[in-house]
Amino acid sequence: MTLPVLDDALRARLRDLCAVGWEFFDRFDRTVRERGFHAFVASEYEVVCEALIAHRAPGLRFLELGSASGVITIMADLLGYDAHGIELDHSLVVTAREMARRFESRARFVSGSFFPTGYSYHSAEGEVRTGTIGEGSSGYLELGLALDDFDVVFGYPWGGEEPVLLDLMKHFGNPESLLLMHGVNDGVRGYRGGRLVWGAPLRPR
Repeated sequence: MTLPVLDDALRARLRDLCAVGWEFFDRFDRTVRERGFHAFVASEYEVVCEALIAHRAPGLRFLELGSASGVITIMADLLGYDAHGIELDHSLVVTAREMARRFESRARFVSGSFFPTGYSYHSAEGEVRTGTIGEGSSGYLELGLALDDFDVVFGYPWGGEEPVLLDLMKHFGNPESLLLMHGVNDGVRGYRGGRLVWGAPLRPR
C-alpha cells in the first residue's frame, strides 16, 4: 500500500477541510454551545494535521476518540490512514458522514461511546469520574473492530481527562499503538505503552 503524495493539491484539500471544519464549529458554537454545555470543542486542526503527517506510514489504522464533525478522521483518511471515528452525539455523526461525502473520503463514523463494554475508569486515588466524557453504548460493535486493532489513536481530552485516555489505552489498547493527545496548551503529544515518545510533556496543573 502506498501513501498519497503530499503535494500542493493534497495540501490544498487539507486546508479546505480545515476551513470547512472551522466554519462548522463557529456555527455550532453559536447555535448549540451558547444554549448549553456541549463537550465538542474543535481541535487546532492545522496543528493536528502536522502531527498526522509526521506519523503516517503505509497500512496504519487510525481511530479518533470522539470524532465530532469528522474533520480529524477525514484528514487522516486523506493522508492515507485507514480512518475511523467514534462519536457519542449522533447528530455529529450525521455531520461527519456528510463532510466525508463532500471531501470524497472513505473515513467511517459510528455512533456510540469510545469506551469498550465493561470499561470503567479508576484513578490511582480511587476516583471514578471521567469528566466531560459522556456515557452510552460502546461503538466498537458497530465498527466491527476493537481498540487494540488500531495503530494510531487520537483524542482531544478536556484538561484533567488525559489520565482517562492513558488508562483506557493501558487496559484495552495495543501496547505498540501510538496515542496522540492534543492539549490546548501543549500541542500534540504521542504516547506508546503509557510513555511519552513524541512532543512536549504535559504541563503541571
